[in-house]
Amino acid sequence: MNAIKMFQVSTLQALMLGYSRPVITVEELLKHGDTGLGTFEDVDGEMIVLDGVCYRATEDGTVVVADSAKGVPFSAVCHMNRSRTFEMGEARCAAELKSELNNRIEEGFGLNSMHVIRIDGEFPMIDARSESSYRSMHVSLKTILSKTQKSFCFENVKGSLVCVYYPDYMDGINAAGWHFHFVSDDRKCGGHVFEIAMKRGTAFLDKINSIELKLPDEPVFDTYSLKNASESEIKQVEQGE
Repeated sequence: MNAIKMFQVSTLQALMLGYSRPVITVEELLKHGDTGLGTFEDVDGEMIVLDGVCYRATEDGTVVVADSAKGVPFSAVCHMNRSRTFEMGEARCAAELKSELNNRIEEGFGLNSMHVIRIDGEFPMIDARSESSYRSMHVSLKTILSKTQKSFCFENVKGSLVCVYYPDYMDGINAAGWHFHFVSDDRKCGGHVFEIAMKRGTAFLDKINSIELKLPDEPVFDTYSLKNASESEIKQVEQGE
């Protein structure tokens, strides 16, 4: 198996506590991966990286190609090798989809490793969110999203899910478990997925065996007490629980 590296910008705990300042640019991020997810400076929309293109889901679910100079405070990307490919059938909800994906990675004894899966499929329903820019300092992500988040539902849509998995012991570095972002085939709509129904799909899976963590360089990053981000808030904000 070829070595695949996860490149991550900052940590989820930092984002949860309000560190949404730019760490690198979109142009720099794409040097490190062609598939992944994240957000933008000042939490200005949801990020979907697919086929080497960085898309931004705006607050109404409309997708645009992100400006190469736009700042990135948090992201996780890799260069996919598509080490495994498999067909998937119906999943009536996000919990069913996550359970099936857990079974797939457990087949390779992978529950303690990171994974990235791309699913190209047909989706009767996708309940998603995105948000608009909110410039702040030390304002929690939960508070920001309470002011800027918009939810929307896509029905009978074809597109791609970017699915990132981090094991439980890495909770806080990123969200433990599965994290889904979606973009439609026509690249016109997408966002951060809370709930989903899938009719069928083709999945491409890579097991990640190393991580490079790019932390912010500026001194203000060290004013954040990163252990203060609660597990319950992370689940609520990132996984809709």
